[in-house]
Amino acid sequence: MPVITPASTGPDDTQQLSLFCDDDPPPAKRRRRVHPSVPDEPTTTDPAGLIAEADWILLNSSGGKDSQAMKAHVVGLAAATGQLHKVVVVHADLSDIEWEGTASLARQQSAMLDVPRFEIVRAQGDLLSRVAARYVKLKAKALAEGKPVAPAWPSSSARWCTSDLKRGPIRTLMTRLTDERQDLRRPVRILNCLGQRAAESPHRRKLAPVEIDRSASNGKRHVTTWRPLHHWSEAAVWAEIARSGCPYHEAYDWGMSRLSCSFCVLGCEADVVLAARLRPDKAAEYAAMEVTVERDFKQGLSMREIIARAAALDAEGSLTRPPRGTAMARFVGKAVTRDYLQRLDLAA
Repeated sequence: MPVITPASTGPDDTQQLSLFCDDDPPPAKRRRRVHPSVPDEPTTTDPAGLIAEADWILLNSSGGKDSQAMKAHVVGLAAATGQLHKVVVVHADLSDIEWEGTASLARQQSAMLDVPRFEIVRAQGDLLSRVAARYVKLKAKALAEGKPVAPAWPSSSARWCTSDLKRGPIRTLMTRLTDERQDLRRPVRILNCLGQRAAESPHRRKLAPVEIDRSASNGKRHVTTWRPLHHWSEAAVWAEIARSGCPYHEAYDWGMSRLSCSFCVLGCEADVVLAARLRPDKAAEYAAMEVTVERDFKQGLSMREIIARAAALDAEGSLTRPPRGTAMARFVGKAVTRDYLQRLDLAA
């Protein structure tokens, strides 16, 4: 049975609102003491070795195509070597800022892959409530220091949304998984698997396929980050989804290039405009929050502009539901997609 876990506020899993902002340099960080037992480098980068060494194999499932393909790929490797019992899928629920049905889809995919354990974790408060609370703190700070109020929205240089709404709650789960294996009488080895690909951005291109996560590790657990799809192409991702026979989110067929948060601050303009057409009420909430916090949703592009562009496109013609498999067919062809859809229908 899935376990829904609110984010803790203990010393290991802090959920405090960050005061870092785009206009000011980040505050000086205290040097974090890392337990001497935590290794500097992973002992292996071989997939079979990583899986064999792990006590837990934690698959981060956003509901998007990359994490879906990663999940199917790693589950296949674990099952082939008799290690499926170690696998835990975790979905960080973003409340109603994520696309409808995302959490249930992640659960369905996991069940179809015979994953033995599926977890949902949630932070306290959604993105918009946190933006509002952050603005209050930033305004008080600005008044005290006689400075302009810094941006309350997350951005590419202040991705507190990821740390607060995803990474923090998932580390809370890591703490619980660690406590469940106290019988080992040594640091628990957690293999944290992410669906990040080098082709997605210059930043992700620089990430190592395998590395020790020293910030998540301590004397009780050693966390190794594994990006199994790091060198995969988008076509390879869709081919793996087709092979797995698991459904993907319909937002891709509508034309979205990424999933999870409907209005991601890192999303391209086409994505956020399309999201505004598909979710006009939620777009209106973002526009109202822009007024409250006195800053645009994205630097140089306000939600008001996004809504106006969406309205202009709607005036040219209303959106019509694309055929199922539209997104997949662009990468693997119509024949493979047709076979995939037939298997989906038989499994339903």
